[in-house]
Amino acid sequence: MPKAKGKGRRHKYSYNLNRKRLYRSARRRAAPRIACSHIRHAWDPHKSVAQNLAEMGLAEDPNKAVPIPKKLLGMEVDSDGQQPGKKIVRKPYVVNEMELEASLPEKKSNTLSRDLIDYVRYMIQNHGENYKEMARDEKNYYQDTPKQIKRKINVYKNFYPEEYKNFIASLKPEKMEVQ
Repeated sequence: MPKAKGKGRRHKYSYNLNRKRLYRSARRRAAPRIACSHIRHAWDPHKSVAQNLAEMGLAEDPNKAVPIPKKLLGMEVDSDGQQPGKKIVRKPYVVNEMELEASLPEKKSNTLSRDLIDYVRYMIQNHGENYKEMARDEKNYYQDTPKQIKRKINVYKNFYPEEYKNFIASLKPEKMEVQ
């Protein structure tokens, strides 16, 4: 089958183009990727990274912000008693908002899939705590060993303790009626 007209012209390699220089200048012009929204909103693109961070009260280099005393390193140093000049923080609200966000309690993200919960409940309902019997069950599609099944049940117990207690409590009357 013939090629589309003009396709070869688009992809010709230009030997005279200095790609290193192009890449370097594009990297220099690009604004830094900032993950924190508080910093992103207070960022001034006309200033350097060091100037922006200094205005917000943040450190560019943690080693310079909290220096290790040379006494700890084994060297003795004569101290003049002079502290390095403190920089003026013009945007203190950035640090305050970040501290407030960090102090909020973390959301619990431990969840199990619905399929795994149903699988564990089925196994407990039909076999109790007999893990060898669970391993031989026809619904054990993934051919889990008794220890693997026990581990899955323990994970379910740890993630949903109230739900597990209610489930076990609901099973006890059924067993009483059978006897």
